[in-house]
Amino acid sequence: MVTKHISCYKNFFRNENISKKLKLRLKNTTIDKKLTYALESGTRTERDREKLNIFERKVYRRILGSVYNNEKENWRILTNKEIYASVKKPTIMETISLNRLCWFGHVQRMEGNRIAKRVLYMNLGTRRMRGRPRNRWQDEVREDGRIVGGEGWQEKVHNREEWKGLLRMAMNRRILHMAMELMNE
Repeated sequence: MVTKHISCYKNFFRNENISKKLKLRLKNTTIDKKLTYALESGTRTERDREKLNIFERKVYRRILGSVYNNEKENWRILTNKEIYASVKKPTIMETISLNRLCWFGHVQRMEGNRIAKRVLYMNLGTRRMRGRPRNRWQDEVREDGRIVGGEGWQEKVHNREEWKGLLRMAMNRRILHMAMELMNE
């Protein structure tokens, strides 16, 4: 569905008469919103993460265009590091992780009888399948929370201002991005 969505904007992104700033704004308001809304509530495999990152870089390359190399006197595409340095915005995976942590904090501060909190801690009484256990939503939240808040991150969730500040700092410093790069190396 998102690929269909991006194909509608293909000519828009390649149009040289439209500013890069406007193109980036369109990407941030439409494409990113659709992706994050659909992916915050589920779990993703490493392959899914890589595909999302490739898709995002593809869109950025289409928006930012190619660069002229004076030394070799030819055009080239931007490298991944050049893309992230010029955009200065969290990746789609970082945004999804931070939104998930924000929602987790919200649910944690709810009263115990609210439906969202009951569902989060609901035990269905079934056994997990044989083999390597699949990642659950809570497993991904636990990993993201450990990266953002350190060892005592679960206590910080209950203080709303401290939790917001921690997430804001993680977004500004791109803490999740650095951790994901270390995992990929």
